[in-house]
Amino acid sequence: MVRRETHGARQFNYFNLFMVIAMSFGSMTYGYSASIIGTTLGQPSFLAYFALDTRADATSLISTMNGLYQVGGFLGVFTVSYFADKWGRKAAIGVSALVVLISGALLAGSVNVGMFIAFRFFNGAGAFMILSAVPIWMNEVTPPRNRGMLVDIHGAALLFGYMVAAWVGNGFFYLHTAAAWRAPMAFQCLPPLILLCLLPFMPESPRFLLMHDKHEEAASNLLRLHTREEAESELAQISAQMQIDRTLPCSYWAMLKKPSYRKRTLLCLGTTCGVQMSGILVINNYGATLYAGLGYSPEKQLILLGGWLTLAFGCGVLSLFVVDRLPRPKLIGAGLMGCMVCLIVECALVATYVGGTNKAALSAAVAMFYVYVIFYEIALDGLQFAYIGELFPTHIRAKGMNIGVAGICLMNIIWLQSAPIAFQNITWKFYLCFIIPGSIMAGVIFFTFPDTWGVPLEEVAAMFGDGDEVYIGGEGAGKEVEMAEHHEVSGEGEKV
Repeated sequence: MVRRETHGARQFNYFNLFMVIAMSFGSMTYGYSASIIGTTLGQPSFLAYFALDTRADATSLISTMNGLYQVGGFLGVFTVSYFADKWGRKAAIGVSALVVLISGALLAGSVNVGMFIAFRFFNGAGAFMILSAVPIWMNEVTPPRNRGMLVDIHGAALLFGYMVAAWVGNGFFYLHTAAAWRAPMAFQCLPPLILLCLLPFMPESPRFLLMHDKHEEAASNLLRLHTREEAESELAQISAQMQIDRTLPCSYWAMLKKPSYRKRTLLCLGTTCGVQMSGILVINNYGATLYAGLGYSPEKQLILLGGWLTLAFGCGVLSLFVVDRLPRPKLIGAGLMGCMVCLIVECALVATYVGGTNKAALSAAVAMFYVYVIFYEIALDGLQFAYIGELFPTHIRAKGMNIGVAGICLMNIIWLQSAPIAFQNITWKFYLCFIIPGSIMAGVIFFTFPDTWGVPLEEVAAMFGDGDEVYIGGEGAGKEVEMAEHHEVSGEGEKV
C-alpha cells in the first residue's frame, strides 16, 4: 500500500476555521460550567445562603458538590456514543448543550442545598457530554496536517470559559446582596443557548454521513470545509474506509476483547488519567481555598484565581501554534513533567512556610501555580483531546472519546471529593498524591506512547497492527466531488 498524499501547507479553508470556532461555544460551555463553582465557593452570599459558613457538615457538602458533578459526568458521557453514532455528531452536541442549559437555570434558581447538589449532578452530565461530543466532531471535520491546531481550539475555548467564569464571579463578589451568587450561575446558560442557535447552520461530520451512506452531502461538506485537493483525497479514502468499517465490531465489549482496540483504549485512558494526575481541577476548583491557606483575603483570592485563569487562556491560545510542531507523546510527557516540577517546589514551599510570616516565600508559592498552568495549557489541556480522538477509527471514535472523558471524571471524583478533607488533615502531603503518579505517567507517555501527529485518521489503524483494516490511496473521488459541485451550482445545494 502507498500512503495517501496530503496537499499543501494549508488543507482547510476559512469556512472550516469559522465552523470550528463557532462549535467552540460548546467547549466554552464546559469551561464555564466546570469552573464557576471555584469562584462560587469563595462567594460570601453563596456560603451564607446555604449556611456553609456555619454548619458542621459544610466540608462534606462542598466535597459532594464537586464530587457529584464528576459522577454525573462519568455516567452522562456514556450516552454520547448513542446520539453521535445513531443521530449524528451534531445531535450529540445539541442534546448535551440542552442538558447544560436546563440544569444551569435550575442551579441558579436553587432554593436549598439539596436542590443545588442534585442539579450539580445533571449539570456535570451535560458538561462532560459536550466535552466529549465537541472534539469528536472537530477531529472528523479537520484535515490531518492542521488537525492538532484546529482541535486545540477546543482547549483554548475551554479556557476562555474558565476565565470568564473567574471574572464574572469576581465581579459579583462586590454585589452585596443575598442573591449575588445566582447571576454567575445563570450566565452559564448563555454559551449553550448560542450554540443551539448556531447548530442548524453547521455541517455534519462527513465521516458520519458516509457511515450512513449520505455520499452527496458528505462530498458537499468536504468541499465546504477543505481545499478542493484535500476534499477529493479525503472523500476517496473515507468512502472506501467506511466499507471496511461496517464489517468491524463496534461494541464496548469489542474494545476490550480485540487486542488492537484494547491497546487503543488503554492508551486513551492512560492519556486522560495521566493528565488528570497533574491535579489541575483541584487547583482550579479549590483555588480560593488554596490561596486562603497561603494567607490571602477573600478579595485577593478571587483576583489571583482570575489572573491564573487569564494566563491559562493566553497559554491555551499560544498552544495552537505549538501542537502541530512536536510529536504528541513527547509534548504531553514533557508538559506533565513540567507540571510535576512546579508541584514539587509548591509542596516544599507550603510545607516550610505556610503559617509563617515570610511573604516572599508565600508569593513564590502563588508564582508556582502560575508557572504550573503555563506547562499545563501549552502541552496538555487541548492536546489530550486531539490525541485520543486520533487513536480510534470512525466506527468506535465516539465510544473511545467517551472512555477517555470518563477517565477524566473518574480521576476527578477521587481528587475533588477528597481534596477538602485532605488539605485539612494532611496539608502539603496531599501534593505527593499528584507528584508521584504524575511523574511516573510523564515518563511512560514520553517514552512508550505512539505518535499520531499528522497521520490521516483512516491510516492510524496500521500503527496498531490492523493494516488489513485500512484503505490507503485510491481513485474515484473526483466523480463524487464533481457531482456535489453540480448540485451546488444548479441550486440543489448551497453554493460554496
